[in-house]
Amino acid sequence: MSDVVIRAQALKGTRYLWLRNPTTLSPRQQAAFAQLPKRHLKTARACQMRIAFRDLYAQPSAETGAAHLKAWHYWATHSRIPHMIEAAKTIARHRDGILRWFRSRIANGLIEGINSRIQAAKAKERGYRSIRNLQAIIYWIAGKLDLRLPA
Repeated sequence: MSDVVIRAQALKGTRYLWLRNPTTLSPRQQAAFAQLPKRHLKTARACQMRIAFRDLYAQPSAETGAAHLKAWHYWATHSRIPHMIEAAKTIARHRDGILRWFRSRIANGLIEGINSRIQAAKAKERGYRSIRNLQAIIYWIAGKLDLRLPA
């Protein structure tokens, strides 16, 4: 049996072990992850790059964050892993927005969640006769207003 076939069989069914944060794996999952062959695997290198990218947000300042991002970008673009090279190019295009996090400390996920709820409200179009009514609904959704009467 070739080395490639043996590695492929060893990796079968392990996708979510690679995608999860190693610190949140259960003891059983940690044992399974420890048994995986990691030498010379592109999967292992890609996993290391993903974890190293996450370390960007632990940097103390925008300057150290920019240096970390630059070093990570160099590593990813020289990894000879096509998907990581593509991801690194995407991240380079959004570099300014990523580094803006150091000033605002606001993650994009919250804004995307609010936008999703607003788009759903717009799709329903339940009698928004004017832009003013739509704005009121948006404030109601995004502002998480409590409309209960006082007891």
